[in-house]
Amino acid sequence: MSITAKPGRKTGPYTDLRDWLRKIDGMGELRKVEGATWEEDIGRISEMLHHTEESPAVLFDAIPGYPSGYRVLVNALSGRRRLAFTLGMDPEIGTHELIDAWEERLNHIEPVPVRNVTAGPILENVLEGDAIDLLKFPAPKWHREDGGRYIGTGVADVTMDPDSGWINFGTYRVMVHDRNHCGLYISPGKHGRLHRDKYFAQGKPMPVLAIVGMDPILFLASCLEIPLGVNEYEWAGAVKGEPIDVIRGKHTGLPMPAHAEIAIEGFVHPNSRMMEGPFGEWTGYYASGSREEPVIDVKAIYHRTEPVLLGCPPNKPPYEAHHFRKYLRSGMLRKALKDAGVPGIAGVYCHPVGGCRLLYIVAIKQMYAGHARQAGLLASQVRAGAYLNRMVVVVDEDIDITDLDDVMWAVLTRADPAQDYEILRRCWSGPLDPAIHPDHKGFNSRVIIDATRPWEWRDRFPLPIGPEPAYKRETREKWDWILRADGTPRGRGKR
Repeated sequence: MSITAKPGRKTGPYTDLRDWLRKIDGMGELRKVEGATWEEDIGRISEMLHHTEESPAVLFDAIPGYPSGYRVLVNALSGRRRLAFTLGMDPEIGTHELIDAWEERLNHIEPVPVRNVTAGPILENVLEGDAIDLLKFPAPKWHREDGGRYIGTGVADVTMDPDSGWINFGTYRVMVHDRNHCGLYISPGKHGRLHRDKYFAQGKPMPVLAIVGMDPILFLASCLEIPLGVNEYEWAGAVKGEPIDVIRGKHTGLPMPAHAEIAIEGFVHPNSRMMEGPFGEWTGYYASGSREEPVIDVKAIYHRTEPVLLGCPPNKPPYEAHHFRKYLRSGMLRKALKDAGVPGIAGVYCHPVGGCRLLYIVAIKQMYAGHARQAGLLASQVRAGAYLNRMVVVVDEDIDITDLDDVMWAVLTRADPAQDYEILRRCWSGPLDPAIHPDHKGFNSRVIIDATRPWEWRDRFPLPIGPEPAYKRETREKWDWILRADGTPRGRGKR
């Protein structure tokens, strides 16, 4: 379903990526760097930014070997202020408040049909035939041991279900092989992989669009567990409050954002594969090695004049994607638990130290025997939390779920391993799981730790010292100036 309209609208707090860059620059959240190399500098600077709290977004220009204006943007959404602005929220919102606001937003999302248009900035340059050249873009080599250059890290790969016509996009890595071929790696179980497997089973090539520079809202939609059958364009339109303008690709008919920076269009053929990887992944390892993977046979490249390539390279957790997913995935998982009928959910935190997948902390207000087990087991298995989880810790509501010290204190003082640890086997994992033997990828086990006060004698459990989470946050908001280097008070800050 779609509606037709003319392009060129003003929507939300910003229009497209370029308008977003102007706005965050005005907020003091953007740094511009010239002369950094694609071979090494951009990747190493990205790693530094990812592991520096609330670091700025960085726009690289004048990259050696490329014309000025061919730019790479990194660390776009790692800062809370930038994420909140992107979502149309107060940039000064606090951590817990952002998770709460996001969960509330999820309760009211109604997909907004796309708006089909026939013109837009993405058509400023259209490369076909001999003009196709993936090497004209300064795709970095993100890590020293990577097997090549990855143009698709901050990417949305658009596919379509061959049976229903459902449009989906997800962040599946794209490696440059040569001028007109690039690799497309999709983990088993992902929506794009389901589409690919259907085409291949029918002996048909899968049409695909790789969007490698776009509105940050679209990138967020690409990174999250959007429900099966939901079009991410329509979901993003709901978050933004306006339809997303799309143009149909000439060769595939797939929709591309009219205001995108770069779009790669082509087909993935069942029997066409090239050696892909290794690539440093979100677990912090080269976990999947090198092997033959399907290849996009590029039929067209569309790009704006002086394009911006969006980069979100994985690094050892936590990196940029974890800095925004800790808010968004936490809200989505909490909503999923409530939708599954679990009462008394006081909080959920998908901890960035585990890549927002390996470690979930669920706080509950205990209401009945077995409540903690129910919450933990479901958190590890609902769609928002099932893929490659390793550990779920369930705690009482007096624990600060964002403070790993507090969580581990609860684990060590309230959980007896013999009765409070549950092991689940043969759960949904994938090739990127570093702890699984290379010959047995696909399944993993996970532990559910009940670190709540034992239900049967909770009223006799020793009284803890120290502040509860809300009181603890209040202290830090009021007195955090004492910890600052200059020791001077400032306005009421939020954390």
